[in-house]
Amino acid sequence: MHTRTHANLRNFARGHKSSAEYLDVAANAHGAEKGLLVKQALKRLRRARHHVVEVGPGGGSAVTYLAAQLTDDPALSRDTHLTLIEAPGVVSQSLTNAVEKFNHVGTCEVRNGFAQDVASLLSDPVDVISASALLHEVYSYGGGYAGLHSMMRTLPSVLNPGGFFAYRDVYAVHGSSLHQRVIHSYNSRAWLTFLRMFTPHYLGAGTHPYHHADDELVARQDSRIVSVSDLDPATCAVIAAPIGLFREIQRHYITLRDHVWRSGVLGFTPVLDGMDGDLATDWIDFRAGHKRIHYRLGEETEWLSGPQRIMLAAMSEPYAGHHTIDGDIFDSVTDVALLAFLDAAEAGDTTCSQVWESWLLREGLESYAYLTLDQLLTAFTVHSAEADTDTVLMPVRTGDIHRVDRHYYNRFLTQRLANPLLDAKQLVLFQNIPRSDVDALRQSFDTVSDRCAKASLARVYTAINKGDNWTP
Repeated sequence: MHTRTHANLRNFARGHKSSAEYLDVAANAHGAEKGLLVKQALKRLRRARHHVVEVGPGGGSAVTYLAAQLTDDPALSRDTHLTLIEAPGVVSQSLTNAVEKFNHVGTCEVRNGFAQDVASLLSDPVDVISASALLHEVYSYGGGYAGLHSMMRTLPSVLNPGGFFAYRDVYAVHGSSLHQRVIHSYNSRAWLTFLRMFTPHYLGAGTHPYHHADDELVARQDSRIVSVSDLDPATCAVIAAPIGLFREIQRHYITLRDHVWRSGVLGFTPVLDGMDGDLATDWIDFRAGHKRIHYRLGEETEWLSGPQRIMLAAMSEPYAGHHTIDGDIFDSVTDVALLAFLDAAEAGDTTCSQVWESWLLREGLESYAYLTLDQLLTAFTVHSAEADTDTVLMPVRTGDIHRVDRHYYNRFLTQRLANPLLDAKQLVLFQNIPRSDVDALRQSFDTVSDRCAKASLARVYTAINKGDNWTP
């Protein structure tokens, strides 16, 4: 999932991205979700032998899932070779374990390299390429939109005709453009402090698309325009900015909160997704995003005061050597500690500053929501059609496009923000369709026509035709 350019070598936080905490914990969740599209692709290929490539396997959760599916599902061929492409020097024990499991049902190898070098890393075209969170890292570290479009033009050449590219990343927003200007309000001290600390860094140092004249962030407090770096956390702020920028701020806040929680600096360590099996998904009401939080108390710190610590424990129940508590109550109690952490980090406290800087280095330059679904589908069609393969990458069936809502985060955001934006994962299964396969192209056009604007459909139509007489 890692890219290489001169900017990448300077900015990509390889050490933090490859730490055991990140790969074995934070990046080793949702294996079934990551492997879902690969399973669908293998069933549709129905070949005696398959070659599957995963770019950026992280902690190997998708590898473990696919190994289990090959064992249990008779519709899948067990003669599958899996190639994992990971950046040089990035290793994890959980991935090593996953490779061992896969080798019991197929064959698996790890190749070191970068995402944009995938063509040189593969000697022959393959059947399926899978990637999770690849494109936002290509965008952030591999040349912005030019890097994205280059990747889209490369993929058809490394896929067999009829092969698949399984894509999973953060859902952007519902709308035609991330540059749509909206007004959001903030009255939480923690969010206002985060806005003041993070936003100037992201806009100044990150790779992002918000450079247009109409993309300026304008913040007002007490009806006066103020710099975002001078926001008063005690005063409600009304901010006008592109909706995509609000999506970035919201998503980064969540990753910071989870990072601080995992660090243990607040005096407690909750079990988050991917860390401890069922403890991370102890739902009270799944669709409402309401769950029990399992956590362990650590040493007393000034960020969680004695009274707060006593109150947290009093509202919890003992469970197998740790504590469990209603998630809503946990969020309310620990918000105070998170605000104290942010204030201390901003003031230069050594411990809190180190935790803040480690998160900022790993996450602070990345742009997650770079394309809406309309823009994503259109870009893949248009740029893949420019490859010298006489194929085009498009989803064929309606079921090739999924959105998996993050109910827990959406519940948290709804309770904290006046204008929460949907948090979800977006999954798209693109097929490398030969332009001679008129039936598949017609079905693909019908599939994207419900999700793309007319102007986008015109670009898709033109890219597919290339001046020929095929009609949908």
